[in-house]
Amino acid sequence: MPIYEYECKNCGHRLEQLQKMTDEPLLTCPECKKTQLVKLISNSSFQLKGTGWYVTDFKDKNSGTAGAKTTTNSPPKKKENKAPEKPKNVEKK
Repeated sequence: MPIYEYECKNCGHRLEQLQKMTDEPLLTCPECKKTQLVKLISNSSFQLKGTGWYVTDFKDKNSGTAGAKTTTNSPPKKKENKAPEKPKNVEKK
C-alpha cells in the first residue's frame, strides 16, 4: 500500500498516511479539525526485493546459478560440403 502525504491549508500541519489506492483521500486535519487537507505530490520510494534487480546479480557469467541461459533466434549454421584438402607438396631431400 502506498504512503500518501497530506498538508493542512489552515494550520500547515503535515502528515503521512498509509492508504489503499482505492481509499478516499483524507479531508479533515487531525490537528485543527478543519476540512482543509490536500494531498501532496511527493517523490515515491520503493524497494526491489529478490534477485535480478541489481547489476551485480548477473556479474559472474561462469556461475551456473546466476541468470538465465541466453538463446539466439538465428538458424543453425550449415556445414559446407568442401572437398578434403590435398596435402601440401613436401620437398623430399
